[in-house]
Amino acid sequence: MPWADKRTLLLTTSAIILSVVATSAHAGGFALREQSSYYQGLSFAGYGTSGGGISSMYWNPASLIGAQQGLTVEAHNTGLFPVSEIDGTLSGGALGTSSIGSGDIASDAFIPASYAAYRLNDQLIFGVGVNAPFGLSTKPEQNWAAQFYSRSSSVFSLNVNPAVALQINEMFSLAVGIQVQYLDVSLKSADATSGAGFPRSNEISGSSIGYGVTAGLTVRPMEGTEIGVGYRSGVGHDLDGDLIVGGVTRAIGLGVVTPDMVNISARQKITDKIRVLGTVEWTNWSRLKSPRAISDATGAALTTLHFNYDDGWFFSLGGEYDYNEKLTFRAGLGYEISPIDEDIRSTRLPDNNRWWLSAGASYNFNKHLSFDLGYTHIIPESTKINIDSNHQDFNATFGTYTADVDSHVNIISASLRYKF
Repeated sequence: MPWADKRTLLLTTSAIILSVVATSAHAGGFALREQSSYYQGLSFAGYGTSGGGISSMYWNPASLIGAQQGLTVEAHNTGLFPVSEIDGTLSGGALGTSSIGSGDIASDAFIPASYAAYRLNDQLIFGVGVNAPFGLSTKPEQNWAAQFYSRSSSVFSLNVNPAVALQINEMFSLAVGIQVQYLDVSLKSADATSGAGFPRSNEISGSSIGYGVTAGLTVRPMEGTEIGVGYRSGVGHDLDGDLIVGGVTRAIGLGVVTPDMVNISARQKITDKIRVLGTVEWTNWSRLKSPRAISDATGAALTTLHFNYDDGWFFSLGGEYDYNEKLTFRAGLGYEISPIDEDIRSTRLPDNNRWWLSAGASYNFNKHLSFDLGYTHIIPESTKINIDSNHQDFNATFGTYTADVDSHVNIISASLRYKF
């Protein structure tokens, strides 16, 4: 085997192994948009088009047409640094009154994503992405006021997504892919029947492997204009796990379907150095509804998890400027409409609408190697929790819980791209 082929095989194998190991790290947040350092700097504007490397295949596999002849590999690494504190009062129940704050419930997270693409010829491109599309890690102080409504929450996912793209002609391309997804969930709350002293935890947990698809198309109606449409299906999971209530453990099954997503992106060339990009994204969170934990032994419903989210929307606009042949600057503004409003907002995930402010840059060391850097600051709107008799989580024994949430997020992302 020639030395060049050996080097290619070694580097490709190493990249795939590192992808699997890195993606095993813990991830924060429930839906993780942080799948690309390049598009992080644009607030993910234009993320379904082909101009920013191959990480865009996560949202639109047809964007693989941007891959050059031969093999391209990318490794993206994102640091998520959230802060979220809940201050409120529990009252009116049998457990007494408490105003102990949550402390910072959010956890810092490392979110890796890796991609590889191989252009076989002028028409056919193969690609694969390894990602963590969903994640959640919240842990308030254990004796905080709302501990009977929630303690720690953890969601971990790993998704492998092979895809193939067909470039029909200079104007149109189509692509399809499959998803193989691992999901692990653990939700804890204090046990109100524990008696005096520090209450033990109730817990529901489980894990599963599920399957889904991706699809997309790109259209280039004229020189300098590209429009991309992408689809990621929901993935059905039958979580196999345990329900621990009152110190008793029962084996359960919990059926959950992750949301599917549709996005439309555009990239428009203004001059030889300036481009404007935009994205509209819809996420079908309303399909999550209220899954039930079913006893393996009896088939009876033991408990229900109330989500009942609305659908989510995300809008972003960005631009980039080529300072010279090696260096490009970019910036973007995004606005996200959360699927969670005050009617259903819980202590476990006190989410709200938010603004995304981003900036980034790319540097091409040579025709083979390039580096991307992105930064985002997320500013949520004023957020309140009001668990009263009209709320889906309300329990008369626990009482009413009202609170204010103070939160913000900083995100730093960096990636390397190598074209063989």
